Amino acid sequence: MGVSTAEHDRAPKQDRSRATRQRLLEAAVACLAEYGWAGSTVAVVAERAGVSRGAAQHHFPTREDLFTAAVEYVAEERSTALRALFPEGAHEDRRVVVAALVDLYTGPLFRAALHLWVAASDEEQLRPRVTELESRVGRETHRIAVELLNADESGPGVRETVQGLLDMARGLGLANLLTDDGPRRARVVAQWAALLDEALG
Repeated sequence: MGVSTAEHDRAPKQDRSRATRQRLLEAAVACLAEYGWAGSTVAVVAERAGVSRGAAQHHFPTREDLFTAAVEYVAEERSTALRALFPEGAHEDRRVVVAALVDLYTGPLFRAALHLWVAASDEEQLRPRVTELESRVGRETHRIAVELLNADESGPGVRETVQGLLDMARGLGLANLLTDDGPRRARVVAQWAALLDEALG
């Protein structure tokens, strides 16, 4: 029995809908990184994505929906990028892992997330969603870091050492917003890798 015309039309329509949603998320991330929260309206994002404002609101009824989805998308992209660097899991050279983790916090994805955090500190509607999202992202990043560093968290202080690494990486990402200080960052990465080798064995 053949596929009905309605079923045949539905697949390309779903593909178009997915592609539109993806374009909106990418545009939202780019706008947030470039213009911050105040300059990133649904209209601005829709224009950048090349879709109508109505189409944008069909996918994301509110501005909060759009930007929390965008940062969730960013988080998934960050995890995917990290896993793609080390498809085999743990890496024998911890310095390489530390450098990759730091890089996660120095690109446009982190910049966009940062603008959302700042907005969430002022926007009551946004705060619980961003807090929950960041908590989930933090857990996932920590889990990936533990795996890639081959860290045994049953040892005393190991969990805190990995958490300290991620906090340090976030701090370097913040510093990078003002000035790109590559040589200093490389020295910090080398020192952290040495500390991790000592702490993790």
